[in-house]
Amino acid sequence: MTHAPAQQKYQVRFDWGQAGFQALEPFVDVVVVVDVLPEADAAAPVVPAASDTQVITAGFGNRTAVAEWIVARQSEKGDRFGVAVIAAGGLRADGTVRFAVEDLLASGAVIDALIGLGIDHCSPEAAAASAAFVGLKQAARHLVSASESGQALVALGRDAEVRLAARLDNSHDVAALRR
Repeated sequence: MTHAPAQQKYQVRFDWGQAGFQALEPFVDVVVVVDVLPEADAAAPVVPAASDTQVITAGFGNRTAVAEWIVARQSEKGDRFGVAVIAAGGLRADGTVRFAVEDLLASGAVIDALIGLGIDHCSPEAAAASAAFVGLKQAARHLVSASESGQALVALGRDAEVRLAARLDNSHDVAALRR
């Protein structure tokens, strides 16, 4: 039996990696997986479970599109729509999740967009991720490129990819994560 996490009473929740996904997924309508620079190093795997929960991907570029998609699904449901935002993070050699600042900030960007559209009943974890983005919004591009993951891609000559990944609201696409 899966025990409800403490964040269950909140509409918008936030956690890290596969363990966070597994903890929150049974209690929400949609899981938003955030992996800004997935090819920089081994990304922490976030694999959807076989359930009816919708799983979509997000980053800086489609944060507003994702928030609008969630608001539309809530309207269709006619009731509160539970949202879990999961930062993928990186993967250490020992298999544990590595904090990835770009995933934290982009998760916060998604949560900030949700708040801007009126879905603002956030867990403390989600509120902190949003506050991190809001407080560092002007520095987000630099922080992404200076991050461990960003520097790994820059070293491979993929700095244009890093710059593109850090751009805000440059996409209207909302993609489902394959099961």
